[in-house]
Amino acid sequence: MPGLLNPEIFRNVLERMQTGVYFVDTARKILFWNDGAERITGYLRHQVLGRQCRENILMDCDEKSCGLCGSACPLSETMHEGHAMEARVYFRHKQGHQVPVHLRVVPIRDEHGSVIGAAESFEEQVIDSHDSDLAAYGCLDIPTGVPNHAFTQSHLRESLATYCEYHVPFSVLGIHVDKLDHIVATHGRQAAEYVLRAAAGTIKNVLGPGSFMGRWTENEFLAIMMACDEPQVERTVESIEKIVSCSSVRWWDDRIPIHASVEHTTAQPGDTMESLIRRLDLLGSKTPGEDEASGIPGLERARDQA
Repeated sequence: MPGLLNPEIFRNVLERMQTGVYFVDTARKILFWNDGAERITGYLRHQVLGRQCRENILMDCDEKSCGLCGSACPLSETMHEGHAMEARVYFRHKQGHQVPVHLRVVPIRDEHGSVIGAAESFEEQVIDSHDSDLAAYGCLDIPTGVPNHAFTQSHLRESLATYCEYHVPFSVLGIHVDKLDHIVATHGRQAAEYVLRAAAGTIKNVLGPGSFMGRWTENEFLAIMMACDEPQVERTVESIEKIVSCSSVRWWDDRIPIHASVEHTTAQPGDTMESLIRRLDLLGSKTPGEDEASGIPGLERARDQA
């Protein structure tokens, strides 16, 4: 028993836990970072230890605020108020996409009871997705890791058939990744693919389980939300635009911000896939030749094939 109380054993256990754990001092300098924190965020120990969390390493945000720093930061609030707290936020992964997490923060006190830091544990809110299984059947868009245009068309037809037969309502979201042509021109095609993949990961996490998302055109994704009322859809649209705007990717010495704009429509009696897409006007913001200029693989012209 005395051997189990060795502080080094406790440290080794914390190091190996798959739940993310890290400690900061009162200046919010990171002093401890475990295996779980590496796994969930993509940042290795040597990349964060000794740095201050306010350096936007994780850039945590929620549906209301982008970059919860200062007094809104859970760590700062815990150290200032001296009590534990919980929150659901998004961490910016090293690869750029936002990861939903449930975090818990507790103050660290010295032998006199003074707060000398804080400890935070966090767990990712896993989205049950089998998109990767589609690759073997040619249904996956490899650059972004989501179902490709053809499979997305098929899913949209299936949703319409279900609506016609059982009257299960659904809404369609057209999600446009902004300024992709500018990213291609300034950073290259590979950087644009990296941005698209990060955007796709964030959007999937915001949509959560029960919703479908796939590639529609070069810089657009299409999402389908089943059995959701208009307020739910509106909240989701706002969350996607807000959380995506917290995302960015590191490309060599630059950090490329990501922004998205979202249009949505709800299925109506007599709708066809063509009428739904026409209402969304997914391609309305594009200029002739934009797709050819960027040359990103995976583009399939929705309007020609719908």
